[in-house]
Amino acid sequence: MMSVSLITKNVLLGIGGGIAAYKSADLVRRLKERGFDVRVVMSQSAMEFITPLTLQALSGHPVSSSLLDPAAEAAMGHIELARWADLVIIAPATANLLARINAGMADELITTTCLATEAPIALCPAMNQQMYRNLATQANLASLQSRGYTLWGPASGSQACGEVGPGRMLEPLEIAELASRFFATKDVYAEQESQPLAGQSVLITAGPTREAIDPVRYISNHSSGKMGFALAKAAADMGAAVTLVAGPVNLATPEGVTRIDVESAQNMLDAVMDNVDKKDIFIGCAAVADYRVNDIAACKIKKSAEEMQLALVRNPDILATVASLANRPFVVGFAAETHDVETYARDKLKRKNLNMIAANDVSVAGQGFNADANALRVFWPQGSQDLPATDKLTLARQLLSLIVKEKTK
Repeated sequence: MMSVSLITKNVLLGIGGGIAAYKSADLVRRLKERGFDVRVVMSQSAMEFITPLTLQALSGHPVSSSLLDPAAEAAMGHIELARWADLVIIAPATANLLARINAGMADELITTTCLATEAPIALCPAMNQQMYRNLATQANLASLQSRGYTLWGPASGSQACGEVGPGRMLEPLEIAELASRFFATKDVYAEQESQPLAGQSVLITAGPTREAIDPVRYISNHSSGKMGFALAKAAADMGAAVTLVAGPVNLATPEGVTRIDVESAQNMLDAVMDNVDKKDIFIGCAAVADYRVNDIAACKIKKSAEEMQLALVRNPDILATVASLANRPFVVGFAAETHDVETYARDKLKRKNLNMIAANDVSVAGQGFNADANALRVFWPQGSQDLPATDKLTLARQLLSLIVKEKTK
């Protein structure tokens, strides 16, 4: 269990009307265990799943559900709560609630408080897997993230409706731990004037590479570059001078980051070697193609035979090359695996002589390639740590905090 500052933190828990609301009682208990002062607001539909009395007994405070509460100061309870909170957690955040928050509606206490608060807001999605995958829900989530909301989850697995897939709310223990990590990271930033990487120079690779077959075709992979770009933004926010070597992606350059665009693995290696000198940290987050075509056709290959064979040759290993330098930086690799994640990650850590490796299971729906959320298992020679599923920017901050901690040992 991660501890937080001795100064009590105020957590406002907003409970939406979904079956996962039954977990909210345990969530209040878990948050209280970590020393948080917890107050609860409920939607009208949430009260169909769990009673306010239960949550009042666990939190030690009256539960709010009315937008205009006569018992509140000046009957403006949403303003009182908005000012009181250090962190707002919406769990469960149903598809309906997410849509209304995204639309800026103020039709009930939860949505109005979200508009009125200056506190950070963490959303814990919980819904049927098809509803989660729906383009409208995904657009709402993307819009909310772009405006500074944090996503914690969802997890993937069996659902109350009997279906299996992404959309399960994270377990109360995971959410409470994420809240602890949020405040612990915030406290560290405050202690170091929010600049734990001040004076550090960081080089990051991101996205896929494209290996040409002919002038119109190429070999590539599903990497979106979102994790690498999140790392670049987080590192810049933490005070680092950041250089980002990006494969072909459709993402905006984070503010304060120097970006170098490349196509192939060889292009990426050349850019890295041109910029790695005097860097303090190197993070190889790109999904670099392992092989390239031996002979790239000068003209478009015409469809003729029933079969076509391509001779492939191994691409240069960028991570291993940087790790072998005499004056090497602190080298962090990524491992996207579909099974035996720890085995393959530890092997890569040792074989390539890395300082740290962040592994993720891309077979899990809703995280990894192209997703806005991810979960990581981080390994280094003397230890390891799991970083539960959350949005990639939050995850990037958590990983960088680990890097700072291990680098300064």
